[in-house]
Amino acid sequence: MRPNTQHILKFCLICSILWQSCAHSAEDTDDHTGMLSMVLENDMFYQSDSNYSSGISVIWVPTENGVPDWAVKIADWVPWFDETDEIHHGYAFGQTMYTSKDITLETPPLDDRPYAGFLYGSIGMAISDGQQLDQLSLTLGVVGPMSGTEHSQKIIHQIVGSEDPMGWDTQIHNEAGIILTYQRSWRELKTSSFLDNEVEITPHFGGALGNIYTYLNTGVTLRYGEHLPLDFGPPRIQPSIQGSGFFAARQPFNWYLFAGIEVRAVGRNIFLDGNTIRDSRHVEKEHWVGDFQWGAVLTFETVRVSYTHVSRSKEFEGGAESHQFGALSLTMLF
Repeated sequence: MRPNTQHILKFCLICSILWQSCAHSAEDTDDHTGMLSMVLENDMFYQSDSNYSSGISVIWVPTENGVPDWAVKIADWVPWFDETDEIHHGYAFGQTMYTSKDITLETPPLDDRPYAGFLYGSIGMAISDGQQLDQLSLTLGVVGPMSGTEHSQKIIHQIVGSEDPMGWDTQIHNEAGIILTYQRSWRELKTSSFLDNEVEITPHFGGALGNIYTYLNTGVTLRYGEHLPLDFGPPRIQPSIQGSGFFAARQPFNWYLFAGIEVRAVGRNIFLDGNTIRDSRHVEKEHWVGDFQWGAVLTFETVRVSYTHVSRSKEFEGGAESHQFGALSLTMLF
């Protein structure tokens, strides 16, 4: 299937306008307050509207006023963290939505993915020595009608002229959610011997614990490009392969291509298992799920733009063998 070119062009136009504004402000002052990232994941890039339908996230990583006491204390408490390394902290706010295969049905089949939405906020920290990155985050949110996902999707569909999703009355019930997430990534190999460009391999492992997600994950990402910026890939939305909400360009313009794979051993996924205590729609989930992704990243001094194609393996019994969606991200230094 081909990406939805109209959506990509609109996003690129927005990126261009914001880049010009951000670059102009960078000329005025060398003082920056932080990095703002916007992430959009949607299967409409591949002419689909089911399963993992959409996700949006806004991430803020401050760069001024030093490191807060709570981040320093965590770095001191965790035995394998070195508080002398560079410490980042950040905040995120987002919403994700999941729908059944046929959104025109008021009562989808019981063996199809339940309608579900998640509205959340996250606080986290990252500690890095340049070659190794540890990320720890706490996410609090709500699933069910209180997430507002039904209204979000219906408004978007009215704007773009898509069919009205009819099955939201069957969505999982309201439930407060919590996720504690940890991931370690490190740059294992770096060389400039291939066509005068750099090659970097970044393995990672980690996990999540909570009533929304519980899983263990591991994988590896390959980056190839000219003067690779100091980052760990573009930011993504959980449970996708995590990147970093910060970067440092090594020259005014950088580019790189990347490909990665991740395997997750899933203990709980509320969007498939249904509510924790109350009875709700649910399906039999797959305990092993894999993501394969590839894409490109461009950096223009204080701006990073990326596009990622994701192919996710079968997540539940009776579901499609794989699901494809695209992810666009824009990170700007303010």
